Amino acid sequence: MTLVLGIDSSTQSTKALLVDAADGTVVDARTAPHPPGTEVDPRAWLAAYDEATAGLLERAEAIAVGGQQHGLVALGDDGEPVRDALLWNDTRSAEAARTLVDEMGGPDACAAAVGSVLVASFTASKLRWVRDHEPDNAARVREVLLPHDYVSRHASAPGTAAFTDRGDASGTGYFDATTATWRPDLAAAALGHEPALPRVAADGSAAAETAAGQVVAPGTGDNMAAALGMGLGPGDVLISIGTSGVASAVSAVPVADGTGTVTGFADAQGGYLPMATTLNAARILAHQAQWLGVDLDMLSDLALASVPGAHGATLLPYYGGERTPNRPTAVGTWTGLTDTTTREDLARAAFEALLCSLADAVDRLVTATGDQPRRLLLVGGAIHSPALRAFAPAILGRTVTLPPLGEYVALGAARQASWALAGTDRPPAWPMADVVELEAEPTPHVRDTYARLRDRTDTWS
Repeated sequence: MTLVLGIDSSTQSTKALLVDAADGTVVDARTAPHPPGTEVDPRAWLAAYDEATAGLLERAEAIAVGGQQHGLVALGDDGEPVRDALLWNDTRSAEAARTLVDEMGGPDACAAAVGSVLVASFTASKLRWVRDHEPDNAARVREVLLPHDYVSRHASAPGTAAFTDRGDASGTGYFDATTATWRPDLAAAALGHEPALPRVAADGSAAAETAAGQVVAPGTGDNMAAALGMGLGPGDVLISIGTSGVASAVSAVPVADGTGTVTGFADAQGGYLPMATTLNAARILAHQAQWLGVDLDMLSDLALASVPGAHGATLLPYYGGERTPNRPTAVGTWTGLTDTTTREDLARAAFEALLCSLADAVDRLVTATGDQPRRLLLVGGAIHSPALRAFAPAILGRTVTLPPLGEYVALGAARQASWALAGTDRPPAWPMADVVELEAEPTPHVRDTYARLRDRTDTWS
């Protein structure tokens, strides 16, 4: 049996899957936590990698790393971090993003140049924030990496030059996804001087070796890795509910959405992965459970005891600002609360807000690509919830497919490692069995009520 190792270096933890290269069967797995926060010493990820891969790495013939997108890892002359990494969900660079877009000639010009309209999460925006607020640190920056690049180099033999892939690079704001080339002029404009950037390895190639001679694949961003792990094809829309909410679709052609709601990312296998992302997802439920003094299982039970529309209680769940729509300074907003509003209504309103927000993301994705979904797939820890399973097809208005539970970012990285090891034109075909189809009577009035609140607060949030 030939084994490969897939790594998911996420916001919360490092997960490592040892996988049979022939069919994707998971043989073994380990995990290690990451520090909390939106600003983290990236060396903690290296320690977590070492911990999670211990006992697995030596059994693998190839490895690959899938990592959280957009994060800024700024290194100095000594190769060490100049400052803590700024993660994708750090919104302090919102004003910097607006400034960069203006300097590029506006949203349409920005989207044409790099596939997306810059927002706070993009690496370029974070570089500009460092330039403006920490000029001494900015002057010390010699090399800029993404989180997965930083971990991949750590996994490689000493002295290996940094490398990345076109998928993760397309989320920086200084990479042309259409031509698969860096825009060092845009990186320099953001930082104030031109930093070194990693080599862009070809999709499915062997980008490096470990100290023991194992193949190291290019790795990719977490969303690209998840698409690869699930074997997504044209017509598939994937909704992922994690720290953020993501709706993504495989496309053969690039997307450049000047409205900024859909990002025109590349994928990890020669195509594109247009995506609409929400900053608030699973934590909407976590907040509600905490405020009601219940666990997530009880929150689900409470929600199921209410009715569609929660007797008028409606939540706009932008607790941490929002990206789709682009409202970095927004706050959570409730309406429709009365003397008769119950705990059950408050619980249901939280689930409905989460799903309405994701439905908005899907709608914007469909508008940008012009493609109606063939399948709507739903993944993430929140899908364990009976309430979410019951409400999802009703609010999304279509059948929802639940793939088998799994760590799809790590599995996609493993599939990429297997591809690099085989040296073939396409990644191996790994079967997916035991999918579940969810159906329910649509409840369009829930989305209508949500939309009225969303649009009413547009002018001040």
